[in-house]
Amino acid sequence: MKVVVQTVSHAACEVNHQVVASIQRGLLLYVSFHHKDTEDILPIMAHKIKHLRIFEDTHGKMNLALKDLTLPVLSISQFTLEASTKKGHRPSFTDALEPGKAEIFYHQFNQCLKHQGIEVHTGHFQAHMQIHSINDGPVTVLLERKNADD
Repeated sequence: MKVVVQTVSHAACEVNHQVVASIQRGLLLYVSFHHKDTEDILPIMAHKIKHLRIFEDTHGKMNLALKDLTLPVLSISQFTLEASTKKGHRPSFTDALEPGKAEIFYHQFNQCLKHQGIEVHTGHFQAHMQIHSINDGPVTVLLERKNADD
């Protein structure tokens, strides 16, 4: 599982020219699942996101997390994070989890975030989305876990 985490001052998701979700200050998450991922990784990643200290404190040091600031997230499914570019110039997506199971994991992951007390807004799974964001910092972190023991 991979999650690209960005601190944002604003983020929104449009589907068919309609805003389906938006947040002000918070985190924009791009979420993907590898074909070997199991659901036991979902609460671990949700916990990591809640406690990830990537917001600045009053001294300008990245010391604060979602848990400290009670900020929302905009969660976007993004299977293309599983792209392999080892051969040629066209990405291969064979490592991505099949869509039916990925959709289940995506919804379960968002539920795990909610169980952590996080306000969650989402895009639409498998929709053509336009994501608008103002990256704040900018701060972008890639979280990746291969399994619960990783």
